[in-house]
Amino acid sequence: MPLPICYLNGEYLPLAEARVSPLDRAFLFGDAVYEVIPVYAGRPFRLRQHMDRLSRSIAAIRMQAPLTHEQWAQVCRELIARNSGGDQTLYIQVTRGGEYGRNHAWPEGLFPTLFAFASPLEPLSAELLDRGVAAITAADTRWARRDIKSTALLANVLLKKLAADAGAYETIMLENGRLTEGSSTTVHAIKGGTIHTPPNGHHILPGTTRDVVTELAARLSMPSRSAEVSEAQLREADEIWLAFSTRGILAVTTLDGRAVGAGTPGPMFGRLHRAFDSYIRELAGMPAL
Repeated sequence: MPLPICYLNGEYLPLAEARVSPLDRAFLFGDAVYEVIPVYAGRPFRLRQHMDRLSRSIAAIRMQAPLTHEQWAQVCRELIARNSGGDQTLYIQVTRGGEYGRNHAWPEGLFPTLFAFASPLEPLSAELLDRGVAAITAADTRWARRDIKSTALLANVLLKKLAADAGAYETIMLENGRLTEGSSTTVHAIKGGTIHTPPNGHHILPGTTRDVVTELAARLSMPSRSAEVSEAQLREADEIWLAFSTRGILAVTTLDGRAVGAGTPGPMFGRLHRAFDSYIRELAGMPAL
């Protein structure tokens, strides 16, 4: 369940009382972008990187940044404090705003809608860490600018529902015989001790947690490679990992009903997951921005 206090256009108020016009372009067109930021012990994790990505998304849809990084950081600090601190997930959404009517080509002079709310950050269960999760594959049916973190997520929603219907945790997407990403995750395929993940570009969202994986892998002297990953490489991987803001990393142990590697989280996952936990503790007490 969400935590009780939200932020809406400069005000902090009970989430149950927050109201936005049905003429807002986010409601009519999905004309909005967003970010999801994990919070550990009251400290936003990788806040600058999340704010950088939000700024890129805003610029990509031809909007001016409504707040500076420091102003967003203050919103985050206040929202965390008003919801009693601790471990949380912050959701931030910036919409283009609305007018009295509906037009595909937006008029100039709209006032953006700024919205943020918090939810408890549930820790990964021991079962998920010990057993891993199941995933299925499906064709990537999304639009061509997946590097923009847009709220227009219908394709992702339908793909995630495919996984739920199959009793799986995630749908891993394929396009023209190549891996793109998961419906809500970045995907890493490990083979022969090397971590493989597709390169950034318009076809995937630049993952903030993916970057953490790359940095921690370098610390652990684990080779990593950013290049196209074929469907065959994915299916032949020794380990497969999912990376995402709200859960860090998870091991995929079955793909389309077949075991990945030995069918249990692999040794590289164990090392990386422990390094991830240590990194969170390492950052505690340091300025978030």
